[in-house]
Amino acid sequence: MQRTIRLSAAVLATLIAAGCATHPATQPSAPTPSAYRVEYGQVQSIDLVRAESQTTGGGALLGAAVGAVVGRQIGSGSGRTAGTIVGAMGGAVVGNQIEKNNRGAQDFYRVAIVTQQGQVRTFDYQQLSELRVGDRVRIENNQVYRY
Repeated sequence: MQRTIRLSAAVLATLIAAGCATHPATQPSAPTPSAYRVEYGQVQSIDLVRAESQTTGGGALLGAAVGAVVGRQIGSGSGRTAGTIVGAMGGAVVGNQIEKNNRGAQDFYRVAIVTQQGQVRTFDYQQLSELRVGDRVRIENNQVYRY
């Protein structure tokens, strides 16, 4: 019994730690300049990117708890312990997938720009403004403007 509680606590602590992981927000992939500067370039490509939806870990925790309770009902003795562990792990996977499906994926546009210096810089946007492939652009303070 004591071993089961410790094992369940370890699994729960691992799931909680995984739920606390952060994912970087979508931002321009080019390095942030240390000083204010303006660059000029031309739009090379615009691609629609399908992003994976991110989860908070709450679905996995809830799924693990429900799975552990259901798994505990199966078997007796050491079989009950195994059922609890397997139920918790399976519930965590199912709960995480349900949360991922409910949150939905966020599509975004990735704009690649070739600068006058020959570098390719990419910028990610939730909504595409009036930019088109071939447009001449000004990059000012990591923002892209047509000119």
